[in-house]
Amino acid sequence: MKTKTKLTALPNGLRVVSEYMPGLASASVGVWVTAGGRHETIAQNGIAHFLEHMAFKGTKRRSALQIAEEIEDVGGYINAYTSREMTAYYARVLEADVPLALDVISDIVLNPVFNEADIETERHVILQEIGQALDTPDDIIFDWLQEAAFPGQALGRTILGPAERVSAFGQEDLRRFVGQHYGPGQMIVSAAGAVDHDALVAQATSIFGGLSPIAAQGREAARWQGCERREVKELEQVHFALGFAGPGYRDADLYPAQVYSTAMGGGMSSRLFQKIREERGLCYSIYAQSGSYDDTGMVTIYAGTSAEEITDLCTLTAEELKRSAEDMTEAEVARARAQMKAGLLMGLESPSSRAERMARYLAIWGRVPDLAEATAKIDAVTVADVRRFGEGLVTTQANALALYGPVEAAPHLDDIRQRLAA
Repeated sequence: MKTKTKLTALPNGLRVVSEYMPGLASASVGVWVTAGGRHETIAQNGIAHFLEHMAFKGTKRRSALQIAEEIEDVGGYINAYTSREMTAYYARVLEADVPLALDVISDIVLNPVFNEADIETERHVILQEIGQALDTPDDIIFDWLQEAAFPGQALGRTILGPAERVSAFGQEDLRRFVGQHYGPGQMIVSAAGAVDHDALVAQATSIFGGLSPIAAQGREAARWQGCERREVKELEQVHFALGFAGPGYRDADLYPAQVYSTAMGGGMSSRLFQKIREERGLCYSIYAQSGSYDDTGMVTIYAGTSAEEITDLCTLTAEELKRSAEDMTEAEVARARAQMKAGLLMGLESPSSRAERMARYLAIWGRVPDLAEATAKIDAVTVADVRRFGEGLVTTQANALALYGPVEAAPHLDDIRQRLAA
């Protein structure tokens, strides 16, 4: 499947990428900045996310209300998110309103005013968000697993940041982070749907072309260390997250890891779901997933169960991991490949997903692979590849564990490692 992706780089380093999608009356357009949680110092932890919030509080040209009204007056929507490696600002609008959307987005990225009163208001909002995350066990458990995998590193810290840091950020902190990371070479304008590439480039040149490049800031290389974090709390369930060192985006095992995790816990037919939920009834939710970063990744298994059954769940999970390295079947691998391809292609029926994919891949590889290339790499994964990858997980000590709830009697990471090695 050939895509209609077009890419233009401006002299100052800003990249503009787009894909025209026939038959659509709308488009998604945004600015992706290659600065996220892992680009922060420990003193800055949480500031990338704080900055994302502040972008919507007003610019030199628009109030917070005007930012929302100008997009919603034409029936569109505008949003943003912060990840560990990127911050994104994007909108979905009808074809005729793409120029308006890019004008609004570029305004909030380039011209935020950081009014002191707005900083205080948004500080309270983010502190409420942190509190909400702490009250959502099946959300916060993944932050704790990340911390257990990469302790003492930017990649292991939460995106929201700790409350004490958020409580101290001011105007100069925000401006300093922008000055360090928001140069044209760190920005990608990406659009998909009913979009004209030449018009997009012309507008981007007018808006961003006069920006001076800034030096790329070095970031800390990931160092998987792997330890355990358990938090005792009176909850109905134990929330269990087990992580293994996985491949980064450039790693040759990227696709075997994804096929493996799909076969193990990617759906109702997967091994973990069938063995632990359907046959034994030990949990309601259990799944596996493979996530990647620029230079590392993690294969994660999550489940929620009772305090009385967490030991059985851990034992069975270890057994299934060991067994998969020996007897993963062609049928399981074929099913996982089909699930992955269908998920990829169905997801990319959305212009927002396509715009995000292009920006993310451009940031990683400097190019946007055709969908045919991605599906061919999925198809190329063999049973031998999956078994080999599974064996590597079983024999490694590069794993981490997070537990939350009534976990006093839950197995420890060393117990799980011993079960995997037995």
